[in-house]
Amino acid sequence: MVKAADFKNKHFISMMDYSREELDYILSVADKMVDISKESSDLAKGKVLGSMFFEPSTRTRLSFETAMFRLGGNVTTVADPMTSSAKKGETFEDTISTISNYVDVIVMRHPDSDAALRAKKVAKVPYINGGSGTWEHPTQTMLDLHCIRYAKGKIDGLTIGMVGDLKNGRTVHSLLKALRHYNVKVYCIAPDILKMKQEVLEAVKGKVEVIEVSDLTENMPYLDVVYMTRVQRERFTSQEEYDKVKDSYVMDRKMIEEHGKKDVVIMHPLPRINEISTDVDDMPNAWYFRQVGHGIYARMAIIALALGLWKD
Repeated sequence: MVKAADFKNKHFISMMDYSREELDYILSVADKMVDISKESSDLAKGKVLGSMFFEPSTRTRLSFETAMFRLGGNVTTVADPMTSSAKKGETFEDTISTISNYVDVIVMRHPDSDAALRAKKVAKVPYINGGSGTWEHPTQTMLDLHCIRYAKGKIDGLTIGMVGDLKNGRTVHSLLKALRHYNVKVYCIAPDILKMKQEVLEAVKGKVEVIEVSDLTENMPYLDVVYMTRVQRERFTSQEEYDKVKDSYVMDRKMIEEHGKKDVVIMHPLPRINEISTDVDDMPNAWYFRQVGHGIYARMAIIALALGLWKD
């Protein structure tokens, strides 16, 4: 049986580290955080979160910092690597070792795909992966799972479509790995050059039914949840290659009304560029801005568990 103590002082690195029971336990704590987030809490009084973002971030950084404040803790941050000693040539490992002396828990986003695994080896306090290159973004997955449960009332039995840049999208890599524990069918919808990474498919092989297709309109009628993603310009080596695929999929009101289920849920980790038209925003199917709010609850749960503050 999973207990709160199982998470104390543990790093939060990859969805491959968690069982179905552990994921459901974190989600159950996130449920409790919905009400706690609306009140004053001193659960994390005297604790400090080190918020270290070496790649641009709005939602992940601010929701983690807000989550810590909602728990009654404090935050120290470096948002610009040009103001840190990394600019002077300090190694990543030395940065983590140093920060570990100042704070009780670290959340970091880094452009290197192996950053979280490297941090795990030297961090003296719990390290939370806030996005590691194109590898994984596990806390995004926890908020995504929490949002799906709110929107659909369940996860098991759903058909979920992941659409867009599945090659470079760390959010979909983590989400697919987590879904291996649930009774779901997943459509991976992408052009050939942006298909889901083979290593991710291998990680879930035999554990979740994955169907790889390229046509969104044709497969839209099957989907209970559509998880749109942007084509990530920063991951391309040339503008020409980016331009070839940037407009591969655009979700608009007409597509939902003519091809989607009446209660289909449209999600997106954001930021969106043009892959979801603004005429979708006022539809009941649009969950992407509500999805953002679940980041507070999920990240409050992750912080509280890692610090050993949550009791059964």
